[in-house]
Amino acid sequence: MNELKSAHCPVFLPQGPVKTMIRFIHALHHLQQTPSYQTVVDPLLPDTARFDPGHEAVMMGYDFHLTPEGPRLIEVNTNAGGALLAWQAQGRPFPYHGHRNQIMDSFNQEMLLFSQGKKLKPSSVIILDEEPEKQFLYNEMQAFAQQFAARGIQAAIVPPETLELREDNTLSYQGLRVDMIYNRHCDFYLQSEAMARVRTAFLNKRVCLSPHPRAYGLLADKRRMIPWSDDSILSTMAISPQQRRLILAVTPQTRILDTLDRSNVWQERRHWVFKPVSSHGGKGVLLGRNISKTRFDALIPHQTLAQRLVPPALRRCPDRDQPVKTDIRFFVYGKKILGVAMRIYHGQITTFREPGSGYAPLRLLAQDISLSP
Repeated sequence: MNELKSAHCPVFLPQGPVKTMIRFIHALHHLQQTPSYQTVVDPLLPDTARFDPGHEAVMMGYDFHLTPEGPRLIEVNTNAGGALLAWQAQGRPFPYHGHRNQIMDSFNQEMLLFSQGKKLKPSSVIILDEEPEKQFLYNEMQAFAQQFAARGIQAAIVPPETLELREDNTLSYQGLRVDMIYNRHCDFYLQSEAMARVRTAFLNKRVCLSPHPRAYGLLADKRRMIPWSDDSILSTMAISPQQRRLILAVTPQTRILDTLDRSNVWQERRHWVFKPVSSHGGKGVLLGRNISKTRFDALIPHQTLAQRLVPPALRRCPDRDQPVKTDIRFFVYGKKILGVAMRIYHGQITTFREPGSGYAPLRLLAQDISLSP
């Protein structure tokens, strides 16, 4: 596996921020299930995301920065990578509860829900990505395949072009019917030609695809942070006043650029971050303090998110001359917290490609903190 752990920089998380982040995750999970929220969001989604497959989404990730005022959400991810690397950095089998592996349990639960109780676990799983061997976390995909194989589940890591669509709209790989796809591909809405066969099987409920487009559309599309940070919208949702205040407090103000006064935004650019609405992995993210006027004027207003800057917390490590940046990632299935990890890095975004970046050993200061709902 890629060596991403940072053993000489342990991090201790206090009880308060951890509980706040867990309550926030639970509040968002409740929000995305409410008809009032879906009524607002569904018209904005493509057909693949309006389709509800009837199950959750494996390996959701919620990323936060810690500030003096409390944790602030950075983004939600539907194909959050790095979980097994994070567990490795902890120096213990973090995803286990007793003798059970909660990550593997989540895949089995998906199959159970998808099959309406007919199958307790998938017989075959495809780990899907674009040119997977070239992906930075390919070693982690291999570790997932090994986990599946150890449980008697046939697994392969392949690009979507290698899958075949049968006449009954099921998928096969090298003659083997595919029960489940663990989707690491970044075509979240299944709109590319390469994902056409997966799209057909998914919409016909012939394969358990997880994570799936609806989970992305309701939670991980960056544009969802607009209503989460707008009280005039959030106040119309069927959530409690406490949940509404929490979501507003933790979500930084996020708007489509063309809804703002661009001259004011330019004057206050140091307080903003600009993101393409369809980007992932930090691609195309521009810090306002670094942007030139020419680059700012070239931004496409209706395709650009403006988000209030929430700088990452800095931490000094005994083996570093300079402080490192930190963020926190929760790995989640439904409402269940699978684990929490601290990422340390250099540079503008958490790519882990810079020397010294990676997962830090993390310890919770309060032993009574429950990571389960």
